[in-house]
Amino acid sequence: MSLLVSPPPILETAGVDPDRALEQLRAAVGGADDGELYLERSESESLVFDDGRMKGSSYDAGEGFGLRVVTGETTGYAHSSEVSEAAIARAAGSAAAVKRGYAGTADQSPRGTNARLYGEDDVVAHPPFSAKAELLVEIDAFARALDPRVVQVSASIAGERRIVEILRADGQLLRDVRPLVRLNVSVTVEREGRRETGSSGAGGRAGFEAWIQPERWQAQVREALRMALVNLDAVPAPAGEMDVVLGPGWNGVLLHEAVGHGLEGDFNRKGVSAFAGRMGQRVAAPGVTVVDDGSVPGRRGSLTIDDEGTPTNRTVLIEDGILVGYMHDRQSARLMGHAPTGNGRRQSYAHMPQTRMTNTVMLGGRDKVADMLSSTKRGLYAVNFGGGQVDITNGKFVFQCTEAYLIEDGRVTAPVKGATLIGDGPSALTRVSMIGDDFAYDPGIGVCGKGGQSVPVGIGQPSLKIGGLTVGGTAI
Repeated sequence: MSLLVSPPPILETAGVDPDRALEQLRAAVGGADDGELYLERSESESLVFDDGRMKGSSYDAGEGFGLRVVTGETTGYAHSSEVSEAAIARAAGSAAAVKRGYAGTADQSPRGTNARLYGEDDVVAHPPFSAKAELLVEIDAFARALDPRVVQVSASIAGERRIVEILRADGQLLRDVRPLVRLNVSVTVEREGRRETGSSGAGGRAGFEAWIQPERWQAQVREALRMALVNLDAVPAPAGEMDVVLGPGWNGVLLHEAVGHGLEGDFNRKGVSAFAGRMGQRVAAPGVTVVDDGSVPGRRGSLTIDDEGTPTNRTVLIEDGILVGYMHDRQSARLMGHAPTGNGRRQSYAHMPQTRMTNTVMLGGRDKVADMLSSTKRGLYAVNFGGGQVDITNGKFVFQCTEAYLIEDGRVTAPVKGATLIGDGPSALTRVSMIGDDFAYDPGIGVCGKGGQSVPVGIGQPSLKIGGLTVGGTAI
């Protein structure tokens, strides 16, 4: 059973008079375009079990605030790990310096919402540390018993609860309590001196209950083992231009990196995105619809409100191949003449909000993956991706495949190792020839970096067939 005790207000527990904090905020924001007092309190815990022993554990707790004043394209921001009237007063004075006689018209506060996309589970307190440690021991033993070729197992569990409060100059106080959990398993196998590793993970915004049920974590262990055994039989990947069939779910990371960042409003306002100035134009093949949706209950990238207080939305970015929208935080929306979309996010109180993705996905179509494969004379079936690199300004990407197979005469044949996909997002979208009916979200493990900040995100897509991608591997 989860612990659902609602945490107390941050200002009050810190001994700060909320009315006095509001006065200081109003003095700082008056005459500016926007601003807020962002308060945060968080607890997090992680445990790592590796090579038959508890390798490490950590517990962190902290609180702090950030005070922001926005004038035009300029932002004043001050933050502190001390929540006190004196610290807020100093921050207000520092952030307000950005005004320098500026007389703007303050943006309207975000609308309220009664949505509840997740509970207020205390994932650090429940289950207790001892139960989490015992679970990792059990995972290790289960994985080793599955196959004699298993030589190493690594498992980790992590949980966080973050309380966010946003005070605005009109007196509106917005609050969100955000749980986040994740369980990861990695299995290494050995045969005749060759070692290969497979991994699996899952998580989301909820208590641990769903992920620590035996059928759930055992499925992760089996998946990690399956991937490792596939890689034992993998041959060097061929190189060249070929058709590629992408598996569903996690492979949406390619969409996220190569296309999603290019659809964030700040990059388009500055004209540095490959999609800048292309609103209303065809940017993808017919049938391609891309949305960012932070309002999906329980998903890793979901938020009841973003870090500026705007309720998250389902924002259509590309519809049937036509560019129809961008993601916006409040500043991007104001400067581009659009409405905020609930995409203002920050890593912590020590960071200013930026336009960021939440759960970014391509919607499903009607094609069968079997038809994608059978219609491919020579190609690559990329089931899972690892890391990658992307240039936001032009969408050029390089992604490593962690599980991939050759397609020969319409049949999936040998698994391959060392395959990379090379291309650019805008071009790849126009080469989508088949869209699967098997849409899936990722299992809940995504982390996105931008501007020196990292935030949890979700991704998803159906199986896709893309023509003429460059596959890096061994020349043939």
